[in-house]
Amino acid sequence: MSAVLLDDRIVHYEVLGRGRPVIFLHGWVGSWRYWIPAMQTAAMSFRAYALDQWGFGDTAHEPARYTLDQQTVLLEHFMQEMGIAKVALIGHGLGGLIALQFLQRFPALVDRVMTVNVPFDIRAVHSRLRSATTPADLADWLLGRNEFGESARVDAIKTDPQAIPMSLNGLAEASFLSAMDVMLTPCLIVHGEDDPAIQTPDYERVMAMPERVHQVVLEGSGHFPMLDQSARFNRLMADFLALESGDSPRQLQLKEEWKRRVR
Repeated sequence: MSAVLLDDRIVHYEVLGRGRPVIFLHGWVGSWRYWIPAMQTAAMSFRAYALDQWGFGDTAHEPARYTLDQQTVLLEHFMQEMGIAKVALIGHGLGGLIALQFLQRFPALVDRVMTVNVPFDIRAVHSRLRSATTPADLADWLLGRNEFGESARVDAIKTDPQAIPMSLNGLAEASFLSAMDVMLTPCLIVHGEDDPAIQTPDYERVMAMPERVHQVVLEGSGHFPMLDQSARFNRLMADFLALESGDSPRQLQLKEEWKRRVR
């Protein structure tokens, strides 16, 4: 296990591979652990990092740091500590919100962003995720009894329950849709078609955004497409990461693999 002291608190992370940096940011259920298959794919060409946010996994639990702002500061300080000057960010749920907020604050530091089942508005979040429930209950709801979800389920119980609603408060106060309307950085929006927690953005609304924003909906996938359809997810991720810097992810729809899956 790797760890670093940030603001005198322990932050747990793992890293694989060599090359340009990619940081994986987990969502409201689980920890860095469920990114392992995606990290292994990325590590063939990149240096792949994944860290636990404040209140999750093996990173320090301290409620004052659970806000979306403080989670974004954690990413900033982590990159400074690792000596990362420019990065590709892949964020799921909460991690996607952190990635987008970091991009708003430090656009020169972000080469591209891939968001996975990320709500751009608080109204897109199911009330069950926003209610006072336990992380274990949320894991059962989002993962069911499928074996593929064990890597997320095993660390769900490590989550401080306060970390979930406190981060969602930041979503209620933010305007991510308006930020996307002026997006200059390549951004791929990925959603599982059957996600019970997050409503898929309207495709026409997304396609009205700048050329460098694109959406792919994965048919038959739920809240954890990196687990329930890992092969397809990893191919899409690898295709996105392989684009030249600044290229629009809308080029992905030209590939036969994604023609049938674009909404």
